[in-house]
Amino acid sequence: MLWIALHLPLLSLESFAATLPPELRRMPLALVQAQRIVTHANAGARALGVRPGQRRNTALGLAPQLVTAAADPLRDARALQGVLHACLAFTPAVSALPPDGALLEVQASLRLFGGLEKLVSRLREALQPLGHRVQLASAPTALGAGLLARCGPAATHCADLPVLHAALDALPVAWLDAARDHADALQGMGLSRLADLRRLPRAGLARRFGEALPDEIDRAYGERPDPRDRIVPAPVFESRIELFARADTSAQLLHGAGLLLARLVAWLSAQHAFARRFALELQHEARRQRDDRAAPAASTIEIALAAPSRDLEHLLLLLRERLDRTGLAAPVLDLALHCDDIVRAPPPNGELFPSAQGEREGLMRLVERLQARLGRPRVRRLARVQDHRPERASASHEVDAAALHARPAAQRAVPALHGDLVTRPIWLVEPAQPLAERRDQPLLDGAPLQLLSGPERIEAGWWDEYGTAARDYFIAQAADASLVWIYRLRLPSLDAAQGWYLHGRFA
Repeated sequence: MLWIALHLPLLSLESFAATLPPELRRMPLALVQAQRIVTHANAGARALGVRPGQRRNTALGLAPQLVTAAADPLRDARALQGVLHACLAFTPAVSALPPDGALLEVQASLRLFGGLEKLVSRLREALQPLGHRVQLASAPTALGAGLLARCGPAATHCADLPVLHAALDALPVAWLDAARDHADALQGMGLSRLADLRRLPRAGLARRFGEALPDEIDRAYGERPDPRDRIVPAPVFESRIELFARADTSAQLLHGAGLLLARLVAWLSAQHAFARRFALELQHEARRQRDDRAAPAASTIEIALAAPSRDLEHLLLLLRERLDRTGLAAPVLDLALHCDDIVRAPPPNGELFPSAQGEREGLMRLVERLQARLGRPRVRRLARVQDHRPERASASHEVDAAALHARPAAQRAVPALHGDLVTRPIWLVEPAQPLAERRDQPLLDGAPLQLLSGPERIEAGWWDEYGTAARDYFIAQAADASLVWIYRLRLPSLDAAQGWYLHGRFA
């Protein structure tokens, strides 16, 4: 077996910093327990002398600008859950290593990902959007890998038990969970390294410090089984963050929303699934509006995707467009993301050359972005209508991007073709523009038009209120060599004078 252990030394600070506006994230930060003792401090706070274990008043005396908040195990657990979900994309054997670590059994995954080095590189890439500093180690035992991951930022990889034993022997005794309650006694006996404990008789060690200490050593060194419970992702995604400072604009809450979307993408990857719809719930600050109406306690922004996706940048872009369009009903204090509409499917294949499917996906993303920015009713498409009159041959409809994705390329609207010649222009002049004549020859901008083809006779419309159209259409060439579409009325009309009309231009 081969285990990869992840240790997140700054998980608590990072999960707290994710709720801060950008200007506060650059400040000295510290977490305190029971409003008295500092438990975590970032690099900026440490540079000013703040250390874990200090009292809060002492820390504020050293750094008056220090930003403090209460340590929150639930907030940390939600952040760790996102990391565990990201790991499930590489192996189903993922276990939590509370409070700030994870374990992956990857022996069966090495061949799939091309070896340990490539797997580790892909794993770090998957964890990067979650915004956590990661220390990593691999070893033949789960507990051994977990202990080595705490050594430092440099990755440690032990290929077999002898190498693992040598690496563990140099570790401090204090890193064992069972040794924390006996730290003073062990230190007084000169037992500072794991190698020192292994040299002692096991029975005497158990009698003096309890059975848990030698048992933990045996599991780390692979001399006793160490079964681990695998995590199973929930069938519905729910994640929440509390903003440290209220968000008055959509731009201020996008960082927190982006973190929730990163967790959603990790959850989707764990299930090899793609989201079709998700909802962001905004908990608002209680206040009254200018017209003395109470602001809503909560509001929800729903995003429906034309094609299922787990592309973080695309999801964030759609959410940003929607927030920019709708705005905020009141300042926001909490964010919650919900997703229960997913589809399980294999990931799309990478394409060396563009294909019709890839082009449709690009068109769908453009449509989704326009709908998020402008609203669905304002994004429309042209569809053919069975009518010979050019001005009645198309109609505007609301775009259904999902149907657009499912439609074969052969069914897309194309201009009328006659062999290799385009006989009708895409752009029509509405209404048709009357043309001057000279000796029965049409003029455009004072220059005569040369008729190239025609006539194409159209006579239709006697059945509806739009009236009969009886026309002879020609393709003509203008003086600048551009092609235009013109017609001449065949029958007298009360609404239009006899003569030539410009009705379209060829691109």
